[in-house]
Amino acid sequence: MSMVRNKNTKPELVVRRFLHKNGFRFRLHRKDLPGHPDIVLPKYRTVIFIHGCFWHRHEGCKRCTTPATNVDFWQRKFTTNIERDKNAREALEKCGWRVIIIWECELKVLLADDRLSHILAKIKLHAGE
Repeated sequence: MSMVRNKNTKPELVVRRFLHKNGFRFRLHRKDLPGHPDIVLPKYRTVIFIHGCFWHRHEGCKRCTTPATNVDFWQRKFTTNIERDKNAREALEKCGWRVIIIWECELKVLLADDRLSHILAKIKLHAGE
């Protein structure tokens, strides 16, 4: 697991390129915020997490499988991840941040532009633009 990236993943780079191309400027992995969000848009008081479907247990997704070996370990690992995500989201919302979660499967070729355009609209609407 130490070889699994937790920063600058391919899905994260797709979102960052899209935001930058559309004029958004952002900060990355701010350690002073709960959960160290992948992308922080301070101007819009919005944070974005890009979650892998396997690690963060995207319900209903075909990538959300449990390995057949060492099942107890994986169940504990996934439960811990889900709880940590929930706590970070609640802490950020309590501090007045808007939290957007993008799932890895949403960034596949056919869905990416529609999903990201929808997110841009939500960010701008929240900011009153």
